[in-house]
Amino acid sequence: MGDQKTAALGTWANRWTFILAAAGSAIGLGNIWKFPFITGEYGGGAFVLVYLVCIALVGIPIMMAETVLGRHGRHSPIVTMRELARESDAGRGWSLVGWMGVLAGFLILSFYSVIAGWALAFTWDMGAGVLMGLTGEQVGAHFDALIADPVRLTFWHTLFMVLTALVIARGIHKGLENSVRVIMPLLFVLLIVLLGYSIVETDQFGRGFSFLFSFDFSKLTWEAVLAAMGHAFFTLSLGMGAIMAYGAYMPKSASIGSTVITVAVLDTIVALVAGLAIFPIVFANGMEPGAGPGLLFVSLPTAFGHMPGGQVFGVLFFVLVSLAALSSSISLIEPAVAWATERFSMSRLVATSLFSALVWLIGMGTVFSFNLWSGEEYQWFGMTVFELLDFVTANIMLPLGGLLIAIFAGWIMKRSVVYKELNLSLVRFNLWRALCRVIAPVCVFVIFVANLYKAIA
Repeated sequence: MGDQKTAALGTWANRWTFILAAAGSAIGLGNIWKFPFITGEYGGGAFVLVYLVCIALVGIPIMMAETVLGRHGRHSPIVTMRELARESDAGRGWSLVGWMGVLAGFLILSFYSVIAGWALAFTWDMGAGVLMGLTGEQVGAHFDALIADPVRLTFWHTLFMVLTALVIARGIHKGLENSVRVIMPLLFVLLIVLLGYSIVETDQFGRGFSFLFSFDFSKLTWEAVLAAMGHAFFTLSLGMGAIMAYGAYMPKSASIGSTVITVAVLDTIVALVAGLAIFPIVFANGMEPGAGPGLLFVSLPTAFGHMPGGQVFGVLFFVLVSLAALSSSISLIEPAVAWATERFSMSRLVATSLFSALVWLIGMGTVFSFNLWSGEEYQWFGMTVFELLDFVTANIMLPLGGLLIAIFAGWIMKRSVVYKELNLSLVRFNLWRALCRVIAPVCVFVIFVANLYKAIA
């Protein structure tokens, strides 16, 4: 396998296109509310330090491993794992890693699209002035009415899937490349504009900064360390085939190490800046920063509805959230489309249409989870369809996929092949290899066991 495979799948125009695409995959809804919230909850700057250590020990080594697999394979994740297993004289069972990654991305997108549809709905409602001047209770009732209405949820879920499909169907250059070149800079600009709004229009920026960055080591419990390890893994979109698929399009001349580090830095910066933009608004309105999804769809709309220029900046905020969701969604379905075009010589348009329709259909289970199927008679293991999909993907498929990728790159692939792909100095390569073979797998295994225990207990 080598460069002759490059032409078949195509390559990114340059290293920065891969960076934008991978960063787009990593930067999603979790960056906008989850990371800032858990940072404040678990010790601010102290938690950030632990998180950065976890990124270095877990996230970056596994992301480098997944990129190595993708670039050396030059195929869709399914075919890549089959061919790499053959090249490494390993068992055919390793090809299941590719299948599991593609399936995980598929299932995640089915419910992610529904949640992203909420952001589209609120973009529209904020622009129409529907949310202006409402109390928190009224905005909460508006949100509850949205998720209780299967027709409205279906409309926004469908619209988001259509937007995702339009990008994927246009191919690597006209679709993926062109979209990330527009979406990611626009996302960064909107984030900076919202940060400026928080600084100028609120008097709580200092409090928001302190919430995120004050060092409170008393909050650094074992639970906080687990949260840091878990987020370091999940935030980089590892274990779902996206980075492997994007790695297949990566130019041979690009440095995997420096590129992956750049993606991790961008991902972290966006999450922290999002916190600096959001929490001053929350504090200025006397609201609770730990509201989870309610922060996005209740607290912030209420705040924007009572602030000078709130309607305009509320629209910009939900456009930002929608763009973050779209940049992630295109990476979730790309591995499946790449496999179909490769395996069955399908056009991207046909493959995208088929898979998008299937994802949309599975997503209807999530739509109904909030209304028609919310009763106990429609639950499995005490969970709705949405909760079950979220549990299986987040707690089983992704950690298991990341663990197996680290083991394969660290223990199964020929050392000479990995060394050539990474093109690092011998000292740096040995450091990466030690992290990939021992430290990262152990940490991911701990995440895997801890999440299962927390969910089952």
